[in-house]
Amino acid sequence: MNQLQHESSPYLLQHADNPVDWHPWGEAAFRIARERDMPVLLSVGYSACHWCHVMAHESFEDDETAAMMNALFVNIKVDREERPDVDDIYMQAVQAISGHGGWPMTVFLLPDGRPFYGGTYYPKVRRGGMPSFTQLMGAIHDAYRNRRDVLEQQADNLHQALNRDVLGIGRDDDSGLTPTLLDEAAERLMANIDREHGGFGGAPKFPNPISLEYLLRYHTRTGNTEALQLVELTLDKMARGGIYDQVGGGFARYSVDARWLVPHFEKMLYDNAQLSRLYLHAWQITGEAFYRSIAEEIYDYILREMWSHAGGFYSATDADSEGEEGKFFVWTIDEVEEALAPLVEDLPDAVDIAVTTFGMSWSGNFEGSNILHLPQDSRIVADQLGMSVTAFDAALTSIKGRLYAARTQRIAPGLDDKVLTSWNGMMLASLAEAARVLDREDYLQAAVRAGDFLLREMIDERGRLYRTHKDGRSKLNAYLEDYANLIDALLELYQSTFDEKWFVEARRLADIALQHFQASEGGFYDTSDDHEALIVRPRNLQDNVTPSGNAMMAKQLLRLAAYTGENRYDESGRAVLQILTDAMGQYPQAFAEALNATDMVVGGIVEVAMIGTQASDESSKILRLLRRQFRPNLIVASAPCDVDEHAIIPLLSFRRMLGDETTVYVCRNFACRLPVTTAVDTATALAEYA
Repeated sequence: MNQLQHESSPYLLQHADNPVDWHPWGEAAFRIARERDMPVLLSVGYSACHWCHVMAHESFEDDETAAMMNALFVNIKVDREERPDVDDIYMQAVQAISGHGGWPMTVFLLPDGRPFYGGTYYPKVRRGGMPSFTQLMGAIHDAYRNRRDVLEQQADNLHQALNRDVLGIGRDDDSGLTPTLLDEAAERLMANIDREHGGFGGAPKFPNPISLEYLLRYHTRTGNTEALQLVELTLDKMARGGIYDQVGGGFARYSVDARWLVPHFEKMLYDNAQLSRLYLHAWQITGEAFYRSIAEEIYDYILREMWSHAGGFYSATDADSEGEEGKFFVWTIDEVEEALAPLVEDLPDAVDIAVTTFGMSWSGNFEGSNILHLPQDSRIVADQLGMSVTAFDAALTSIKGRLYAARTQRIAPGLDDKVLTSWNGMMLASLAEAARVLDREDYLQAAVRAGDFLLREMIDERGRLYRTHKDGRSKLNAYLEDYANLIDALLELYQSTFDEKWFVEARRLADIALQHFQASEGGFYDTSDDHEALIVRPRNLQDNVTPSGNAMMAKQLLRLAAYTGENRYDESGRAVLQILTDAMGQYPQAFAEALNATDMVVGGIVEVAMIGTQASDESSKILRLLRRQFRPNLIVASAPCDVDEHAIIPLLSFRRMLGDETTVYVCRNFACRLPVTTAVDTATALAEYA
């Protein structure tokens, strides 16, 4: 076994018995490279990556290829999910070299860590104009020995490019944070939506929940119906497509086609965290039961299959099982007949219902099998089968239960069971919000347990966050996105429980981020000021498949400013958006989370302080009013009795009950209406700030 045997990352452990002499990222590997004057071969991937597995099988498990790697290079393997800083730096280099990126990522470095060449997947044998991996390694070795000056120049050029902020610095005031900016961004986003299948662009097609969330916010603030219609189109098509697991719940990472039918079958925690929240918000706006059911199916899937006994959420499941992509998820009609046999006595038409509902055929739609999807609305299918909608829904529930039970007997895809603070924060924020919106006590208990786990296991002796946890061990310095997403989760937990410990910890972590991550010119670095020194200090301002740490932090700082009245939070949050003002207008898909934060600035945050017991009928009505409707720019604080000037949450300071009745203060920008004591009057006060 190689040096990866001592690691905890499931991805690195997948390579621990390769004949390649892999090293984990660290100074030890680079010291060897310097001592031996050898270039470094850096390979970056993640456990659920299909093409990472392909390259591993073709090359890293091959003795001859491994021998060449060991003779010519010092080989470093990195889990991009554990080390997003390393991944981001070298992905930018690869994109500069080749014009595109992806995983597996293969980068060649000088012994000092500067990249000079790179790409993604390389086949074992020459294919389609791509050199074989061994050909490439031979050419790199020859250049390193005989044309070192050329490689040094390439490395210098790349290093300078990486140090350059390609966006530059935007504005230094709020002049561009206007309704016009939000209008133009929404128009650009809507213009890029596929009007037939939903989503953005063609194949491959990613869900892009951040942009869709912005369009929901835009609809809520402006009443624009087209924005809502296009989001609904996308949500309907995705949830009825093969990208959604029709049997077990949860979304795959992306669709290889434009109509959401054929997924890349891996499931990622971050996708399902964001999409569950998106469907929850769509239900709040539209009242469509279908959206609520999808959200609840995602939560149930996560709590059933992606939640550890200790309380943290796992990272991903693989696309492959038994060496085949998607084998766990696809069905033949014969397999469906066998699985549904126990239902036939009570439901004779079970197989016909399943075949019709899920669009199945004997020839299949994926390598001879069927990816289950919903080509028609359930009401149409029920009518075709001569069933009432109620009877059809009940039958389908039974069918899905039997199919799920049968599927559990299959060999499941690999599970990446590491716990990442950032992704856990995203999932916890969604679950905590769902608990209060849906009034689900089971979700609330799970959210509290997950929050307790994160505060117990992911904080070091200094009070700083860890990035990752596995098998009882937490490690690695956390990144900006870890702080930002966990703060979001803690503020959501506070609003669902009104337990002040969550707020206190959110504020403490925000203060750490301001101290250790903030840039002098505004905005934040991805790494802390005491993080391991890399060839550049990364500062990624764009969204990827997850929101940028800068934009997410801006949102949380704006919320904390509203809770506390402290201008330092407001100024630091706005500074991020000022830098990104021009970029948001030109490239809204790349900066959608910053647009979500800008919506908070333009629309204003509504602050609600609720004083009094929550046990009365009127208090319950007020809480339902505050929670049921989608109000993305609303924050709520609550105390059971009168509060003096020493409130832990300053928004509650000097708040008093009127008589013995629960009293609600509705404010915006720290200016408040007269206090009210009924749900009806609370609704009237909120309407004035709509």
